[in-house]
Amino acid sequence: MKKISVIIALLLTLAMIITGCGGGPNSGQNQNQGQKSSAAPTKNDVAVYGIHIEPMVFWDPSDSYSNEIIVLQNVYETLLRYDPANDKFIPVLAESYTKSSDGLTWTFKIRKGVKFHTGTELSAQVVKASIERTINRGKGAAFIWSPVKEIKTPDDSTVEFDLSYPAPLDIIASSSYGAYIFDAKTLDEKGEDWLKQGNDVGSGPYAIKQWKNGDSLLLAKFTDYWQGWNGKHVENVLFKVVPESSTARQMLESGQLDFVGYSLPVEDIEAMKNNPKLEIVDKPSFQNLIAFYNTKKAPLNNELVRKAINYAIPYDNIIQYVKGGYAVKSSGPIPKGMWGHRDDLAVYDYNLDKARELLKQAGYGNGGLKLLITVNSGDESERKVAELMKAELSKIGVDLEIQIMPWDAQWALAKSNDPKQRQDIFVMYWWPDVCDPYSWMKSLFYSEKEIVFNMSYFEDSEYDRLVDEAHTQAGIDRNKAAKIYGDAEKILVDKAAAAFLYDQKNVWAKSASLKGFADNPAYPGVVFFYDTYKE
Repeated sequence: MKKISVIIALLLTLAMIITGCGGGPNSGQNQNQGQKSSAAPTKNDVAVYGIHIEPMVFWDPSDSYSNEIIVLQNVYETLLRYDPANDKFIPVLAESYTKSSDGLTWTFKIRKGVKFHTGTELSAQVVKASIERTINRGKGAAFIWSPVKEIKTPDDSTVEFDLSYPAPLDIIASSSYGAYIFDAKTLDEKGEDWLKQGNDVGSGPYAIKQWKNGDSLLLAKFTDYWQGWNGKHVENVLFKVVPESSTARQMLESGQLDFVGYSLPVEDIEAMKNNPKLEIVDKPSFQNLIAFYNTKKAPLNNELVRKAINYAIPYDNIIQYVKGGYAVKSSGPIPKGMWGHRDDLAVYDYNLDKARELLKQAGYGNGGLKLLITVNSGDESERKVAELMKAELSKIGVDLEIQIMPWDAQWALAKSNDPKQRQDIFVMYWWPDVCDPYSWMKSLFYSEKEIVFNMSYFEDSEYDRLVDEAHTQAGIDRNKAAKIYGDAEKILVDKAAAAFLYDQKNVWAKSASLKGFADNPAYPGVVFFYDTYKE
């Protein structure tokens, strides 16, 4: 009876929100002009997505670069969508595209009959305005458009991109961030505060209906969506903030959640596998965990010491103890399944004898080394990794101090003006903004005068040259580009710029009644709800 009562209460709450009642403080109600469903929902009309933190960090589609991806990918659309499993591009707002043989000119044919939630119709000029606005603002992932020299619109349904150098514009146009097409004119007229009132300027299947900061966000069916609503589709989506994993599990088991958008503890996942009303979805992801070595500070400015640390890391134990087997050992920065990934790189295995030998060669045979590793205070996996590393390094005479810090403090320490004041080892995840090896190779290890994400402070002119060459070649011949990226990866592995710990899997817990979900690692955490339905 308790479960039934909870579901009835939830549906009554949703019905009030969708019909515009119960706004409350810090909330907004959509005022878009497009046609949206206003009928009170039934249980099967609503899908509830649980997330542990507030999803709406950036509201502006030009600036989006954070958690809001799970919401905005259902509200806004891109020219293309990338399917990495089959390495193909799915037409969305572009029906087709071509490129010149030199990779410098890309032409997209724009879909007709698409209407934005504001009532504006899609055209080549709207596409141009969207992308130019994103470029000009220069925020979030705007850098993905850096190859674009000029955007032309020879007619209402044709967009031509002239590039300053060859680049994979199909990958760029399908990026999870920075590639949204939207009604830029209305957005510039209304402003960001208007967005926060529960509005949007997208063309996707759902429009933002209402937002309660730190609590929930509701999407409602956009009835004029260009793909139509024939067949089975979820019509309303509620994103619910659930900070505690134990609470999320209880809500999932009681039917209050349909999907949990973050990895629950391994013990919970294993226990829920036996519940016939739930499903555990276990798929590869493009997210990996990397321990960056401070190559500008002794003793890790010594390549032999870095290699010794790599040989002292218990990779298999980390994968089993920390991730419960839901990960694979990394062979370099480019994750398994991403084009450009290489399985043939010589990787470091757990070998304490080899580690001791290398430390002796480096002049540290008597031990006594002290190192500082920083990890995010909100991440149990990082903490457990650091503890395992500490235990093993102690066996080769290295004292590893673990400093658990809020992200902002960890970030500030890593960017101290004096490299000697920085940490020795910085642990961080990476996942793609654009589904291209360039996201890892350029962002994480390319020489930087002002440090952004290169937390190894690594500098190597040959590496930089190869990354630049691969990025240019990717717009012409991706197979050649992949080989060049592999050569650059070899430099990172050979010089032990970092410890590449694991490529983690996406492990999602969901209700068995939510059908049609297909995980796409190019869009982390996203459920494309239009493709789902409930039974």
